[in-house]
Amino acid sequence: MKATEVPEIDGAYLFEPTPYADERGFFCRTFDAEVVRAVGLDPNAFVQDSVSRSVRGVLRGLHLRSGAGEAKLVRCSHGKIFDVVVDLRPGSPTYRNQAFFELSGETQVTLYIPAGCAHGFQALTETADTSYRIDRPHDPAEDVTIAFDDPELAIPWPLPPALMSERDRKAPSLAEALKQKES
Repeated sequence: MKATEVPEIDGAYLFEPTPYADERGFFCRTFDAEVVRAVGLDPNAFVQDSVSRSVRGVLRGLHLRSGAGEAKLVRCSHGKIFDVVVDLRPGSPTYRNQAFFELSGETQVTLYIPAGCAHGFQALTETADTSYRIDRPHDPAEDVTIAFDDPELAIPWPLPPALMSERDRKAPSLAEALKQKES
């Protein structure tokens, strides 16, 4: 497994596994504590794993948490997603930068997103399973959502949004969400 820094987002990493393929399919390690530790992250900090299944065009996000935030490892275990990270940490050298990724079940690449960054994705295949490993138990009272179509962000979503939650559809602008995050 190889770790690569994401230049657009300070502290973000891509963890690329080394798959072993044969006539049966493939096998790869999707998490390696030593590789995570080697880039300065605590592998024991992750306390909760979750998975979402989405159909083509589903858009989830943009989400982040108020307070201490939430660091996460994100991986598309089946299908393919267009993944978005926006750095919303005021003291970060990459504040307000965006990074876009195509994560897929074929590559099993994992993205580490530091606390304080907004995250969202769109399913590009008929079915896309996305796995999350987070460093704090989820507290819905700390959820912050940002409008996926905020003109200030101008995210180039590859497909028209097919479905999204009511919360995501009615999300406030980036400016309004940042005020909410601070309170």
